[in-house]
Amino acid sequence: MARHFGGQAGIRRIVDRFVAANFADPRIGEIFKNQDAVRLRRVIFEQFCFILNAGCTYTGRDMRTAHTNMGVQQADMNRLVENLQRAMAAEHIPFAAQNRFLAKLAPMRRDVVQR
Repeated sequence: MARHFGGQAGIRRIVDRFVAANFADPRIGEIFKNQDAVRLRRVIFEQFCFILNAGCTYTGRDMRTAHTNMGVQQADMNRLVENLQRAMAAEHIPFAAQNRFLAKLAPMRRDVVQR
């Protein structure tokens, strides 16, 4: 699946767009304001790269631990997914590949959404 994403370089571009969009988003930016953007880019890149089988190891925390006490709501998660879809579309990732990737991420929702 990594080939649809342009390998590690393409995944990195998607993550850069995605993280920037989340920080700038007026609806969810508050969640990210106290986060270290450099670290966040690194661990999201590792996670996406690992999930897409592009030759990376994920060194970040598990999703439940990473999102404890952040107060992420379902609407926040929906917006985050929209930002990811826009980042993937900007990199011309085929829609079917986007959906397959989102399906792999979907189980994380229960560990991220807190209310």
